[in-house]
Amino acid sequence: MRNAPPTVAPAFRAAPTIAAPLPPPPRPQQRDLTPLAIGAGVVAGAVVGATIADMHSQRREVVEGGRTVYTEPDRIIIRDPGGQAYVRGNDLYRFRYGARDIRTDTVGGETRTVVVRPDGSEIITVVGADGSLRRRIRRDPRGGELVIIDNTYRDPRAVGGFYVDAPPPVVNIPYDRYIVDAQEASPDVIYQTMVAPPVQRIDRRYSLDEIRYSPNVRMQMPSIDVNTIIFETGSWTIPPDQAARLQVIADGLNQAIQRNPREVFLIEGHTDAVGNEVDNLSLSDRRAQSAAELLTQQFGVPAENLTSQGYGEQYLKEQTQGPSAINRRVTIRNITPLLNGGQASLPPPPAGTAPPR
Repeated sequence: MRNAPPTVAPAFRAAPTIAAPLPPPPRPQQRDLTPLAIGAGVVAGAVVGATIADMHSQRREVVEGGRTVYTEPDRIIIRDPGGQAYVRGNDLYRFRYGARDIRTDTVGGETRTVVVRPDGSEIITVVGADGSLRRRIRRDPRGGELVIIDNTYRDPRAVGGFYVDAPPPVVNIPYDRYIVDAQEASPDVIYQTMVAPPVQRIDRRYSLDEIRYSPNVRMQMPSIDVNTIIFETGSWTIPPDQAARLQVIADGLNQAIQRNPREVFLIEGHTDAVGNEVDNLSLSDRRAQSAAELLTQQFGVPAENLTSQGYGEQYLKEQTQGPSAINRRVTIRNITPLLNGGQASLPPPPAGTAPPR
């Protein structure tokens, strides 16, 4: 049972019934984007030291365009009438740690948040008027720029710009190299998985939202189940005695990013089936963010090379509706080839263009 491939919730085997773009997450308050001193401790999102039960009083529910939308101070959860549900958070909270200054300005409908680091380098996050990430750029102290994420391309085949109705990938590699068990794998296998190619040819670029919300797109890349850390039920806190277990994962990430500074890794959060769907989506997203923050704060993994997303109970590894530590897990996969149309080692194509076929 431990090695069973994660199942996909039935709702996600069909396209969403509403094709409008997903609404954006709440924008962070300026007070939540103030620099956080090195050594200030791990902070998981805007609400610290809470459990998912503490979110209930802060959650608002409305129906918009046929969808049910639940808003929390730092997240939004969208339930489609077809049964799919999505959580959207904001990556910017993770960039506070060790920052010298953070400034935000809006020009022509785009909001640019510039995080200035102690060495004078800057991380620039550009968000569109619709709240979606457009670009993430690292600018060195001399002014040289490296585009890490260019999220401006939209393929007309995508439903609502966030879902791709693709067939499951054909996997011809051994299962234990496709979904790697971090507890069993050697550091070399973990690193090789982080830089492994897609399991099949990538025929176009995908947006970050298409990767986040289309399981068959995401599953074209091998992944690592970080089952060395166990979350308590209802909590997204990583206990200090477990944090050190992320060392091998962090070493692999840092080595891969040193090899290619444009690498982007998706940290995925999962829950067991205990509790309701909305709670579990919020909880899993916070777990993914918590792991991403810890990798940056304790092990120096560049925040700009990580992004996080929660999936709740949609991908159970152990088929049980009861408590399951195996299902309360974090997964990591390299999504660079998906963002760049299979050209993992090349810079992103010019904004708004499709890759050569």
